[in-house]
Amino acid sequence: MRTRLSLARQLFLLQLVVIALLVGSGALLVVGEARRDTQADAEHRATTLATALAELPEVRAAFAEDDPGVTLQPMAESVRRATGTDFIVFMATDRTRYSHPNPDRVGERFLGTIEPALAGGRVVETYKGTLGPSARVVVPVRADGGRVRGLLAVGILQEQIGAELRRRLPPVAGVSAAALVAAAAGSWLISRRLRRQTLGLGAAEITRLYESHDAVLRNVHEGLLIVDPRGRLTLANHEGRRLLALPEHPEDRPVAELGVGEPLAGMLTSGEPVRDRLCVYGDRVLVVNQERIVRYGRTLGTVTTLRDHTDIEALAGELDSVRGFAEALRSQAHESANRLHTVVTMIELGNPERAVEFATVELASAQQLADRLTDEVEEPALAALLLGKAAQAAEKGIELTVTEETAVTAVDEPAFAARDLVTLVGNLVDNAIDAALAGEPPRRVSVTARTEPDGTLLVRVGDSGRGVDSAHLEAIFDRGWSTKRPAESDRGGGRGLGLALVRQVINRYDGEVAVTSGEDGGAVFTVRLRPRAHDKRGGVS
Repeated sequence: MRTRLSLARQLFLLQLVVIALLVGSGALLVVGEARRDTQADAEHRATTLATALAELPEVRAAFAEDDPGVTLQPMAESVRRATGTDFIVFMATDRTRYSHPNPDRVGERFLGTIEPALAGGRVVETYKGTLGPSARVVVPVRADGGRVRGLLAVGILQEQIGAELRRRLPPVAGVSAAALVAAAAGSWLISRRLRRQTLGLGAAEITRLYESHDAVLRNVHEGLLIVDPRGRLTLANHEGRRLLALPEHPEDRPVAELGVGEPLAGMLTSGEPVRDRLCVYGDRVLVVNQERIVRYGRTLGTVTTLRDHTDIEALAGELDSVRGFAEALRSQAHESANRLHTVVTMIELGNPERAVEFATVELASAQQLADRLTDEVEEPALAALLLGKAAQAAEKGIELTVTEETAVTAVDEPAFAARDLVTLVGNLVDNAIDAALAGEPPRRVSVTARTEPDGTLLVRVGDSGRGVDSAHLEAIFDRGWSTKRPAESDRGGGRGLGLALVRQVINRYDGEVAVTSGEDGGAVFTVRLRPRAHDKRGGVS
C-alpha cells in the first residue's frame, strides 16, 4: 500500500524544486549578465583606445608619409602589448593593412566592416578575422582638414573575453550554492512548523474541510461576520461583504478601517449581544443579530449575522400603498355610484345641462392636477407618487396641495436616483399625512419640489399637525423614534423607520434638512439635495 506524503512533506519537496529552479535560473541570469558586461567592457576598452589613437598627431603624421607602415607597425605593437588588446590594425581606406600582430599579414586586405567608418562614423561588431572571433572597433583617422585619411581597428579576441568570464564564475557558483543550502534549511524548518499547525492532516483532509467550510459560508443567505476582541474582522462571508460593500480582502483589518458607518461599526466592536435589531445601512435595511463567542471561559470575539430586510420593507411599504389605494377606490366607488344616480335622476327630470356640469366638475379638478404634475414634474416616478399621495390624502379627508412653485426637471440618474426621490418624498408625505390626521381640522398637507438653477433639488413638505417639539429635532431621524403608539407603527419591527431612510438619502447626496413650524402650527420639513456622481456609504439606526 502506497504511503501518502503529508502536506508538510509535499510542500518541502515542492519548495526544494522551486528553490533549485530559482537559484539555477538566477545563476544563469547572472552568468548571462556577466557575459554581456564582459563583452561591453571589451568593446568599451577598444572604443576608448581606438578613439584616442586616431587623434594622436603622430598617427596623423604617419598616414602622410610615403610608407605609413614603417612608423605605424611598431607603434601599434607597442600600444597593443601595453594595453592588453589582441590587435591594433592601421589601414588605408582601401583596406590595405599598415600594421598587424603577425607581420606577414601587413599589406594584406583587412577583413570586416569599414563602410560606416569611411563615412566618418564608427563600427562596433563581433567578427571572425585572421586571429579568430573578436570584438572590434573601427574608427576613421582624419587629416588636418577633416578628410578621412585612413582607418584604425582595435580588437579583443573572444577567447580573452571568455577567460575573463571564467574568472568571474567561481564567486557566482559559491553564492548560488550557499543560497540553495540556506533556502533548503529554511524550508525544512517551515515544513516542521507546518506539520504541527496542520495537526498531521493530509492535503485531502484539509481540502475536504475547506470545501465544506466554504460551501456553508457561500450558501448561507445571511451575512456572517466574526470580529475578534481587538475589533478586527477575522471572517466575512460573501453575503456579508456584499451587504456591507466591504473592500477586497477585509479579513484581519480593524472594523474602523473598512468604511463601515455608525452605528453598525460601534455595534460590531462593542462585543454586546444584539437581537433582531433593524439597522439602516446605505440603501438597505438590515436585521442584525450578534452573539459572543466564548470557549473555555474566554471570550474569543463575536459572531454577527445580517439579513437583508430591504425587500421586505419595500414590499410592506408597497402593501400599505396598495391598501391605501384600495380604500380610496372603495370610497370612490361608493361616491361614484351616488353621483351616477344623481346624474341619471337629473336627466330624467329634464336638466341635462346641470347633469353634465355636475358630472364633470370633479373630473376636471383631478385632471387639472394630473396635467400640471405631468407638465411641471419631468421625473415620471415622482409625478406618479404625488398623484397617488393626493388620492390617499383625499380619501382620508386631508387636503394635499402641490404648490405652484413645484417644477422638477428631468434628473440624471447618477445625480438623483428615482428610487431615492421616491423614498425621500414618499416618507415625508406619509409622515405629514399621519401628523395632519393627529391634528385638528382643517387638515392640510402641502408639497413643494423644485430644481434650483445650480441643480440642487429642494423638497418642502408641511402639515397642519401638532408640530415637532424642539427638544426632539435631533432624535426624529433616528431609527425607532416615532410619535405613534407602537400598535400604529410597529410593522415587523419597522417602528420609526421612515425618517431614518430620509436621513440616509440626505447623507447620500451631501444634503441638508431643516425642520420649522408652519403657518398652521404644524411642522415643515425642507430638504436640499446636491447632485452627486456616486453614493456615500454609511448607516443610521
